[in-house]
Amino acid sequence: MNGRFASGVFSIKMAAIEWDEKERLQRVLIKYPLDISVYDWSIDNGLFTPKDSEYETPEFKQKFTSASQEHIHFEND
Repeated sequence: MNGRFASGVFSIKMAAIEWDEKERLQRVLIKYPLDISVYDWSIDNGLFTPKDSEYETPEFKQKFTSASQEHIHFEND
């Protein structure tokens, strides 16, 4: 999987799964919170605590993901 950016946004989980099955993609389907960054959502929900100033930089925040987000791996051959 070499994609750097989201290739689609779906409001219904089944629509995303159907798109994957049609296109035969290798990707991860991730559920994102709305109207809040994953970084802030993780802190607000007690899932992440920045323990060093490097974890509060824009560079860190823009790449942040959380394994606590609901996700499904697709491995189509």
